[in-house]
Amino acid sequence: MERVSLNAELRDATGKSVARKLRREGFIPGVIYREGKSQPIRLNRKEAAHFINASAGEQGIVELNFNNGDKKIALLKDIQVDPVDGELLHTDFFEVSMMETITVTVPVIVEGVAVGVKRDGGILQKTLRDIEIECLPDKIPGHFMMDISGLEIGDSIHVKDIEIPEGVTVLSGIDEVLFSVVEPAKVEEEAPAEIEEAAAEEPEVEKKGKKEEAGAEEHSKGE
Repeated sequence: MERVSLNAELRDATGKSVARKLRREGFIPGVIYREGKSQPIRLNRKEAAHFINASAGEQGIVELNFNNGDKKIALLKDIQVDPVDGELLHTDFFEVSMMETITVTVPVIVEGVAVGVKRDGGILQKTLRDIEIECLPDKIPGHFMMDISGLEIGDSIHVKDIEIPEGVTVLSGIDEVLFSVVEPAKVEEEAPAEIEEAAAEEPEVEKKGKKEEAGAEEHSKGE
């Protein structure tokens, strides 16, 4: 993913009332942090929302241009979204140095349809959706693309099967399974279940019949 530039402003006031006021004015409250220190900021809501929607969950570095002339390189680490209307509420950025390696997770995206699913009715299982890597900020891949079209039932793709670009170190276990195609679950036949149910109920019927016969005999004796 290419580096994106966003305009940002430092702010001192914090709190829920301040955040609500910022949103009414067309801004999004946020924070940028590094080495245990954090600084409240605000961003243009439309610009921030457009960036987040365009990134679609991919990792990438952001250049924050502040109103005082400073520039900071950062990663978008977290967002808060209104659960009802999906409105962006808050952003967290982690400041990075272009000269220092960092640890991030990168999503793995599926390409194609497995032959074991399309032809044989198998089920695709996704064990891992992202992997952990270490690299310099400008080496972070937006995502890893994996073609699964050749997978048959019983086949799987592992972390070691990913084509890793130069300058990137994989921290996830290389033998961990990313995707696999398995046989569909077998549906139990109804007939055996009905037979078992009938067999379970039969002693109750017989027992009840004996009681009725015994009662009939006593009644006949009483007469």
